[in-house]
Amino acid sequence: MKMARTIAELQAARPSGEIGLVPTMGAYHAGHVALFEAARAENDAVVASLFVNPAQFAEGEDFALYPRDRERDSCIAAESGVDVLFAPDASELYPSGYQTWVDVEELSRPLEGAFRPGHFRAVATVCLKLFNLVRPARAYFGQKDAQQVAVVGRLVRDLHLPLELHVVPTVRDDDGLALSSRNVFLSADERERALALPRALAARDRSLLDGLDVDYFEEADLDGMHVLAAAVRVGSTRLIDNVPLEGDPR
Repeated sequence: MKMARTIAELQAARPSGEIGLVPTMGAYHAGHVALFEAARAENDAVVASLFVNPAQFAEGEDFALYPRDRERDSCIAAESGVDVLFAPDASELYPSGYQTWVDVEELSRPLEGAFRPGHFRAVATVCLKLFNLVRPARAYFGQKDAQQVAVVGRLVRDLHLPLELHVVPTVRDDDGLALSSRNVFLSADERERALALPRALAARDRSLLDGLDVDYFEEADLDGMHVLAAAVRVGSTRLIDNVPLEGDPR
């Protein structure tokens, strides 16, 4: 696997053939590996990004605390068949004087958008940058971030980008909790309490979240993707999850 820290290094290392792109913020777990494996199976080469995007974090969010272990992530990526890992510093993607942003207006407003203003503007912008730099045939995202999938899908369609978006099902631990890089922040007691989230979604019963700080628990039509989505806070950790509902065309 080649490591690229700059745009110039990425362009020099860009593989030939059809490329599968997996945009990530690192702190890899089995959910990321599922994305890498899907990309490996369907493309000639795989490029993954490892970039904790500061623009996605509002003031008071956990940017400084977000788990980072580049050496561990590099090993996992290499073992999973990634050909190029693009791990730039923020100044590489947002140089001094940067001022251009992409806003997917309607899809960015509800759910996560209501609680994290500007979050999806940053997601759309960095994804468009990655698409332009890597020029993938396909890009891979997890179902757990359903609204992100919808926002990026609308970006691809509205700007006529020549790539396919592939959505990989949510990967869960044996106890049902969706894998997330933030799960490491949960104490044993908090993790037990967090299990109410997948149980409530599976039962479609908000009352199972009693005792948790609930940001939202609601059905949403995300550009044709019908889901029941929720976000809760367990201690200092914020978790999101969703389940597709019957009739979902995807």
